[in-house]
Amino acid sequence: MKKILILTAGFGEGEDVAAWNVRDAIERLSPDETKLEVLDLLDSCYGRFHDLLRHTFEAAINRAPKLWNGFYQLLGSAQVVEGQVDGLTRLRHSLRDVLRGMEPDVVVSTCPIYGFLMKEIYRDGRARDFTLISLVTDAVVKDSPWPRTPGDFFAVTNEAAARVLAAAGVPEEKIEVFGFPVQVRPARVSASGRDKERVLPDLARKERPRILYVINSARKKAPKLLDRLLEHPEWDVTVCVGRDTTLDEMARAKAATAPDRVEVIGHTRRMPHLLRSHHLVISRAEAGMVQEAIAARCPMIVYKIGSGQEEGNFSLLREANAGVLAEKPREVVDWIGRALRDEARLLSLWRKNLEPLGRPDSALDLARFILDQAAVAAVPVPKLRALPAPGQSQLAAVPKKNGKLRRLPKKLLLCDLHSHTTWSDGKLTVPEIVDFYGQRDFDCLCITDHLCDPKRLLGKLVNLTGMVIPPGEVEAYFEEIEREKKRAWAKYDLLLMAGVEFNKDGYTSKTSTHLLGVDLKQPIDPSLEIKQLIAEIHAQGGLAIASHPHETQSDWGKHTLYLWEHVEEYAPLIDAWEVANRDDIFNPVGLKKLPFVASSDFHKPKHIHSWKTVLYCEKEAEAIKHCIRVNRDVSLTLYRDHRFGLDESNLHLPALENAPELVEFEAPSLATTHG
Repeated sequence: MKKILILTAGFGEGEDVAAWNVRDAIERLSPDETKLEVLDLLDSCYGRFHDLLRHTFEAAINRAPKLWNGFYQLLGSAQVVEGQVDGLTRLRHSLRDVLRGMEPDVVVSTCPIYGFLMKEIYRDGRARDFTLISLVTDAVVKDSPWPRTPGDFFAVTNEAAARVLAAAGVPEEKIEVFGFPVQVRPARVSASGRDKERVLPDLARKERPRILYVINSARKKAPKLLDRLLEHPEWDVTVCVGRDTTLDEMARAKAATAPDRVEVIGHTRRMPHLLRSHHLVISRAEAGMVQEAIAARCPMIVYKIGSGQEEGNFSLLREANAGVLAEKPREVVDWIGRALRDEARLLSLWRKNLEPLGRPDSALDLARFILDQAAVAAVPVPKLRALPAPGQSQLAAVPKKNGKLRRLPKKLLLCDLHSHTTWSDGKLTVPEIVDFYGQRDFDCLCITDHLCDPKRLLGKLVNLTGMVIPPGEVEAYFEEIEREKKRAWAKYDLLLMAGVEFNKDGYTSKTSTHLLGVDLKQPIDPSLEIKQLIAEIHAQGGLAIASHPHETQSDWGKHTLYLWEHVEEYAPLIDAWEVANRDDIFNPVGLKKLPFVASSDFHKPKHIHSWKTVLYCEKEAEAIKHCIRVNRDVSLTLYRDHRFGLDESNLHLPALENAPELVEFEAPSLATTHG
């Protein structure tokens, strides 16, 4: 089993994108023979300060690029790392415990600070027993800390970066040029044999020009630029506003004047697809955006250069004659007109010039290199036992005995039926949360991201925040979970279920409801009335669970008491009630002797420390749901994870095995199960 650790820093857009693209590539090439973990230890150790960095990153590079560059250099400074800074001390201890606990064969670092910390950890003369690969995502590495960073190999994006590292003293045999690891393209081929994902537009077929405008900078100028774009009825425009509600309202108001040729989208994970389906993109010169545009052969009109690194990103386009810088709305529109003039001769030239730059297989090539390095030290182990994938009949998978099918044995199952990802307001992506729970030996996980009722005023407002599943991407949400189900089962024996937390928020606690739909097969309209929602959930064979139905002791959110205020009316309809949510225990739910579950309401890694459900039944979706419905052999556990980076009190301790602690209660309704 090859063990690979990828270290990233969430406040660096390029670094984080690269880390997860490499992770996906490794999973594609070696899903069963690799133990893989992606960690942002800066997030684990800095907590709220790291969240502040995430929110202020864009403002810093837009309004104070010199200040941001100074901070970036500071993070890579050996003097800072070697100093007695409390945050870095915690980070060093956390990294040490990770390395000790995982014993990786290869460590891939996208941030130079980790290399300096490893130098500190091993400064007593001990030899590292793993290969350290520095993944350098910067297009230009001059004056960066990378040349001084310890490492066995440096994976860089281009020949120019390789020459700078070599000139700074890095041995040439340590430098490998792979290109920026762009998103791995799904291998989906149509019946005709054509690649469905290759949707490069062709103006020669008289297609309407499609312009993608990503508003990630110069927000004050955005309304004026959008007005300029709308002055050309021959163009179709897609506007990506991200999570900015103010921009969303502005863009939708303007799009209403031309609904047939303007589309507004919020936060999306389909950017590579959008780039492949548009003729031009208007954006800031972010590393991930530039490299994805190059791979998609989508020329860029760069609207803003925020930092020295972005200057390097744009230089790739400028030197190849595959894009331009235009910082005024009039200049942007003028360049679009020039590119499309004379049967799009200039646009065709730009796209042709992008061909030699693009490395669509860069992530796969880098993944192969990493796996080759891991194979040197990896010890082969037997493959995972052959178990049926979720959705198959478990009884049919068991051989006949005496002419009858044997049932699967019952066992204790550790379950969490209430969790959130980056599709709504969670910190982890779907693959991340699968790895997070799988590595902790959970048996069943349901992802239940938020959907708001668009008929309610609060629902309309929340839908604009990006903190819920984007209304237009609910199907994509279900598709991603469906793709992860097979990997979760094959790699971790983890049953993954798709779900939704339906938010029906009123102006008061007693008019607000949060309802979980567990093990859903397809989307459900969140605007349905509560009883209709429950009926639709049951029609799909799912569970309807009342989420945090009573008053919480923490101040993490508003109380949702509507179902509890009408418990006699809804008790016959709801399959289970959360008797415990995160750190709260709702004794009145137990005293009512209602069917119960316990959930973490997981949003970030530290929430793993919370109440969980333990079932005694067959490890199969229908058996799990039946166990909860009849509420026999159901109990609670207060889960405590002693792994790295989740609890500061444990950061100075070696990594321990998972040790969930079963807890008894004084109240009979909680200490024992029904029946």
